[in-house]
Amino acid sequence: MKAHSLNAHAVSREKTAIAARGNAVKFSRRMCVGMATLVVIAVLWYVATTGLGLISAGRFPAPGDVETAAVQAFVRGYPDTTLLVHVLHSLRLVALGFLVSVTLGVPLGLLMGWNPTAEALINPVFLLLRPIPPLAWIPLAILWLGLGDGAKVMVIVIAALPPAVISTQAGVRGVPPQIIEAAQMLGTPRLRFVTDVLAPAAAPMIFTGLRLALQASWTTLVAAELVGSLAGLGYVLNVAQQDLYPGMILVGMAAVGVLGAGSTALLGMAERRAIGWAQLRGAA
Repeated sequence: MKAHSLNAHAVSREKTAIAARGNAVKFSRRMCVGMATLVVIAVLWYVATTGLGLISAGRFPAPGDVETAAVQAFVRGYPDTTLLVHVLHSLRLVALGFLVSVTLGVPLGLLMGWNPTAEALINPVFLLLRPIPPLAWIPLAILWLGLGDGAKVMVIVIAALPPAVISTQAGVRGVPPQIIEAAQMLGTPRLRFVTDVLAPAAAPMIFTGLRLALQASWTTLVAAELVGSLAGLGYVLNVAQQDLYPGMILVGMAAVGVLGAGSTALLGMAERRAIGWAQLRGAA
């Protein structure tokens, strides 16, 4: 019996190792394909702008123009300070908006997914407000909170909240009934049931909602910073547009893309550490 248990444990560890190696190979392959795609795009960009002159610099900047703009933004600053200061300002706004939306959205989704009465009370208001574009709240946010960062954080929260709520609610509804029945048979207290049973079982969908909420935070940030800002990447884009500076516009856009991709990658690492069991189960 003991030998059988040891053999089963060894087989389980071997399956886990095989799944991990398979995931590493797939990740490396995706990285190679992604890098090759970027190289091809860069070559086509250079040929179309600098090599053959098919696209004028006034419509789309050449790689050299973007390099000059990047050096200016990082070293001398544009328009009032360096790009690093603008990046830190935007990161702070996104972090605040994302954290507030997650703090509100995940518990609200758990409540709506588990309690029909709470869903009946909250869902009508949620369905009424959800179709309103987040940017439509900018005038009201400015009226309430002024031109400071509070209004921008409010708009980010409004954009990021629905994905967190909807995905969490869907995750709760997708919990296998046998898990809920087993917890109820064991007499699990309500709070412990939510933290130890319901939330872990719905965790894959919760993290899906977090990724969508993070993406919504970044896309809304730039629009929010276009109004009444004195710092941030949206402010850089706004001033560059007024100055007719395509190279700097592309630098600002690239900064948003890199920061968005980097923060999404960090969230993916947290997801793998928190619910790696789900990925291994899927691989098996």
